[in-house]
Amino acid sequence: MPQPLNCKSILVARGGALGDFVLTLPVLAALRARFPAARLEILGYPRIASLAQAGGLADAVRPIESPALASFFAPGAADLDANPWLASFDLIVSYLYDSSAVLRANIQRAAPNATFLSGPHRPDENAGIHAADTFLKPLEALGILGADPIPRLNIPAVEPPSPMAQWLALHPGSGSERKNWPEEKWAGLLCKILEKTAWSCLLVGGEAEEPRLARLQNFVTGMTKFCTPRVALAQNWPLPKLAATLRCCAGFVGHDSGVTHLAAALGLAGLVLWGESNQNVWRPRSDAMTILRHAGGLSRLPVADVFGNLPRIGHSFPNISEG
Repeated sequence: MPQPLNCKSILVARGGALGDFVLTLPVLAALRARFPAARLEILGYPRIASLAQAGGLADAVRPIESPALASFFAPGAADLDANPWLASFDLIVSYLYDSSAVLRANIQRAAPNATFLSGPHRPDENAGIHAADTFLKPLEALGILGADPIPRLNIPAVEPPSPMAQWLALHPGSGSERKNWPEEKWAGLLCKILEKTAWSCLLVGGEAEEPRLARLQNFVTGMTKFCTPRVALAQNWPLPKLAATLRCCAGFVGHDSGVTHLAAALGLAGLVLWGESNQNVWRPRSDAMTILRHAGGLSRLPVADVFGNLPRIGHSFPNISEG
């Protein structure tokens, strides 16, 4: 039976990468809907969790790396007196890795009056259940059934690099090289877009992708027949700033990556160049995102196929021509 709660304060503990966090957004939305007057905080990585605060799904973010919380990951070592903050919550939902239940035991010692729910930090890929559904499952104990499983972020748009241009966002990286379409094919796609459309391209990437973005930008710069302001970089930007800029773009192309999940949560239409990941578990939850695969593997997906599918993003590519 669901446990009734007079819930005034909620803590959601969530680590993981950007994609994991975005796929947990339905949990935050469901808790907001169930307890609209409650204060909701996130214990996580501020660089990522700040997205939820910017989108109105959380009131505050506390760093999971906080020294005051380090003892909670050691058996019986939690300093209860030093953590009145935890005791202030009525409901704590944790998606942190805790195979031996040490963290759970320490949190329950520090916050004995809180209802504690534990969820998986990663979905079971063998089960074939989408990650967003897996993360929502623990909330059934609160009587939250049939919650919207689609991640959604409502972050206001800001002006793109050139307000008069139409922008297509492209993310040529991911958290794993095996998920990446070959760099030379990204260069070929850029060439086609610049040659055959009036579109401008926003190249998106984090710190690890800086060399790749630099090479692609240099490739475009070397093609003197193109106007280089038609290609701009969104390199290692704070995620709320990136999200607000993506909202200005009418389309997106990327891999199986956290940035792709972010673009989907923002409502962008796009193409996802998919490799070997379990599509049933990790695909973006958006009808506006089209997944492109090749039977021979991602590296064999032709540039012409990706370019030819750009019109599927919507009515944004009236100027595409193979001529």
